[in-house]
Amino acid sequence: MTKLSRRSVTAGLAAGVFLPAIGARAQATTIRWGESLAANHPQVIMAERIAKEVKEKSGGRLDIQVFPTSQLGTGKEMMDAVSAGVLQLTTEGAGAISVFLPQLSVFEAPYLWRDAAHLAKAQSSPLFGKINEELAAKRGMRLIAVTYYGKRHLTTGAKPVRTPADVAGLKLRVPPVDVFRAMVEAWGAQATPIAFPELYLALSQGAVDGQENPLPTIQSGKFYEVQKNLVLTQHVITPRMPMINEAFWKGLPAADRDMIRAAIDSAAAWQDKELLAQEASLVGTLKAAGMNVVEPDIELWRKPVLDSVPKRFEERWGKGTFDTLANL
Repeated sequence: MTKLSRRSVTAGLAAGVFLPAIGARAQATTIRWGESLAANHPQVIMAERIAKEVKEKSGGRLDIQVFPTSQLGTGKEMMDAVSAGVLQLTTEGAGAISVFLPQLSVFEAPYLWRDAAHLAKAQSSPLFGKINEELAAKRGMRLIAVTYYGKRHLTTGAKPVRTPADVAGLKLRVPPVDVFRAMVEAWGAQATPIAFPELYLALSQGAVDGQENPLPTIQSGKFYEVQKNLVLTQHVITPRMPMINEAFWKGLPAADRDMIRAAIDSAAAWQDKELLAQEASLVGTLKAAGMNVVEPDIELWRKPVLDSVPKRFEERWGKGTFDTLANL
């Protein structure tokens, strides 16, 4: 697996590695899409479906190339590259994107969304539209979809877990997002940020005692090989958001933007349906793989989080913002 720093990616641009093939001799525009997830994850398959449709409908003029498994760097490095115009597309969770615009983290707040249909309403909300325009103006990138990544659940190693009291003192890996850290701390555990590509190794070596992710990610990442217990806490419904460099996006003809949007809408609908179907069957799959599945009292996990996290981030999110989204 090759990781590129922002400097390396920038050097690649200078060398023509990441430069869209636009010129007198080149007929196709190459659009590179970096992903941190494995090639078999529905999010990456979604990107491949988009690439196929766009290439077919453009007669080969638009060539989206998808690079999964962090080939182009960490999530943060790829977002930096999109912001700088070095890379055209990547996908990340709202909490991770909030390093560029802090108020975005509310879209990945714990115990906010009821289900996938509730989350889908976010994309058409005035709040999302306002934040997206600000992201484009300030950071040079635009969110072009809100996709369902799944309900996040907790896994642990040897220690069985049923209540937050059982994770007191445990080291739980979280993404490098402060809202996730606050959630884990509300349970009494030690939040340990680790980049996703390093997570399997950290779990296998015991550097952390557990982690949290949606079921399809637990499956595709093979975390069942290094974690014994699956606790169905349902603590976050994560939106992952494809983002595109704003200058590149604006430089495309309107007809091409419409074509890409249509392909994204179609593939995202497929992806959301696929993830929901996988979630419905994966509990049994992971149990068969040897995991001990625990169905806890959700309220025991929800209450300490909602008692502290929305208040802690209210100034960043805006007064009443959490409740406004919760009531969509």
